[in-house]
Amino acid sequence: MRFETPETIDEAVALLAADAGARVLAGGTDLLVRLRAGHVAPSAIVDIKHIKGMNEITAEAGGWRIGAGVPCAAMGEHAGLKADYPGVVEGAELIGSTQVQGRCTMVGNLCNAGPAGDSVPAMVAAGATVRIAGPNGTRDIPVLEVTTAPGKTSLAKGEFVTSVFLPERGQKGGDAYLRFIPRTEMDIAVVGCAVNIILAEDGTVACAGVSLGAVGPKVMLVKEAAEALIGSKCEDTALDACAVAASAAATPIDDKRGTIAFRKDVSGVLARRAARIAYARANGEKS
Repeated sequence: MRFETPETIDEAVALLAADAGARVLAGGTDLLVRLRAGHVAPSAIVDIKHIKGMNEITAEAGGWRIGAGVPCAAMGEHAGLKADYPGVVEGAELIGSTQVQGRCTMVGNLCNAGPAGDSVPAMVAAGATVRIAGPNGTRDIPVLEVTTAPGKTSLAKGEFVTSVFLPERGQKGGDAYLRFIPRTEMDIAVVGCAVNIILAEDGTVACAGVSLGAVGPKVMLVKEAAEALIGSKCEDTALDACAVAASAAATPIDDKRGTIAFRKDVSGVLARRAARIAYARANGEKS
């Protein structure tokens, strides 16, 4: 097995395009565990952390660009990002332990393509995009389109994600991410839910995004739940309608961590709670 440390995006693309067995290393908190367990046997590991911009959080077009190598702990320490997108940071900060936080990345969590990835629902609810580099240049696609099935992504041979972009949303925006787990920490979501809200001048919801994780083969955007909030001030009737839509949209499985009925019910409960928190944050309230 070779260990490569390219210093440019083009070098990384060339390495990945030339070797179908090569794997990208950002934080490595999943890749190295799977490697040691014998679940994967890459012919080469391509460490992207030496590429300019991979470890940076930068303001761009009123929003934020987060490099693929930025550790989740660094996101929590960035005041500007945390102020604009507390829900996205909340999701990222739930991945693993304190020690893992210093290495794990949001992009790695996304590209693992696990249905229960904690960082993904908030990105989806926010309408985030990723920038992908490959043999044919770069392209931007919604985060929602990266995962196609459990463990599968839409990335072609030689492609890798270089960054995430969170769009501008103005002064009247707020988001939140909540999950249910059997333990108090260091577990994967049985259900995860994120809500992103932008308010009009009169305080009503002008734009909303509601997403669910761990209740389908990939994170889903629930249009009906978002529409239930638009035009409201998140009164109980709107929150109830949002919860009903979220429960209806969930398509979970039965397993030892929860039944279908339980997961569908929790999907609605979390949607209601996350929407209330996101609305309060959009109004400038502490929560």
